[in-house]
Amino acid sequence: MKKVIMFSKSIVIVFLAGAVGTSSAYSISSSKSQLRVSSGVSKASASPLFSSRRITNDHVRIHDRVHAATALRASSTAAATSNVSDDSSSPNEGFLAFKTKYGYLNPFAIYYGVVAILLGLPWFVGLTLCQLLYKLTGDRIDKFRRIPTTISQMWGVVLLALCRSRPEVEGREILQNFFKEGRAAMFVANHNSWMDIPFVGTSIGWKNYKMVSKAELGKVPILGKSIRVGGHVMVDRSSRKSQLLTLKSGMQWLKDGIHLVTFPEGTRSKTGRLLPFKNGAFKMAHKVGAPIIPISIVGAGTAHPANWMFPKRASRGICKVILHEPVESEGITEKELAKLVRDAIIEDLPEDQRPLDEYE
Repeated sequence: MKKVIMFSKSIVIVFLAGAVGTSSAYSISSSKSQLRVSSGVSKASASPLFSSRRITNDHVRIHDRVHAATALRASSTAAATSNVSDDSSSPNEGFLAFKTKYGYLNPFAIYYGVVAILLGLPWFVGLTLCQLLYKLTGDRIDKFRRIPTTISQMWGVVLLALCRSRPEVEGREILQNFFKEGRAAMFVANHNSWMDIPFVGTSIGWKNYKMVSKAELGKVPILGKSIRVGGHVMVDRSSRKSQLLTLKSGMQWLKDGIHLVTFPEGTRSKTGRLLPFKNGAFKMAHKVGAPIIPISIVGAGTAHPANWMFPKRASRGICKVILHEPVESEGITEKELAKLVRDAIIEDLPEDQRPLDEYE
């Protein structure tokens, strides 16, 4: 029974598109500005250019901003705490919801899981046949692993359709125009739910792309096969050598005209708010000169909260994917590139998904 549950959970976490994985766990965290009230006030008071009235007004403004940020942090912490309640049944989780070792379930979640498993069986067979084909031909056929990408795309598209979970997508015309140029791009999105992965896949469409994932996922049944057969980029966060190999592998895919997808936060946000970015994605794109297409994912955490095994409700009508104009990496620094992409993603996120540092 335990293996069956692991099997089902593995299938759901991944998206098809031959690319399965989660967030890019690679690189160094981006810098985050900090508000220092005491130093700001002391510097002002030490200068003869500031009157006592100016100091008082500055102090009041700083106090108000800190108070607002503190209140937001408190509400976010409370929300995160309520999401991981130890109650075996919680009225906050909705009617007929119950808790299991692997997270909450309700009738819709069970239906989603069953559909994912049934569709996953032919998907697994298809990946196995691809693996056999590559072994027999010495990888001379389908060098860029397009076949497993297509098989996986079919799995995800059908799953989302049968579960009424296709998100609304804004900006498709941006991708249509970009694809006409024949260039490869790095797709960068915010991440607070497992649904983010199929959402990105269905938004990109029937294109060959690879996801950047952590190496630990390669050991998970089904999911690991999907990553390996699809030729996705895996990184061992504890190994500097692995990080360098990941950088080279990702850059090579971009040079070969294959798109990359990553979630630069490095993990799912449990509160739903955007986390600081790691710089691996921006380093890859910047070195190759490839553009980055920012993606804002709205409402995925509502459909599939962090404390649920499968989605608690259908995504249709509550989830949205917003595709932004490509951000060119040439002519600007890596740091400037990261800021432009982050600002674009934040622009279309709702208030409760924006980072707290935006209020400081």
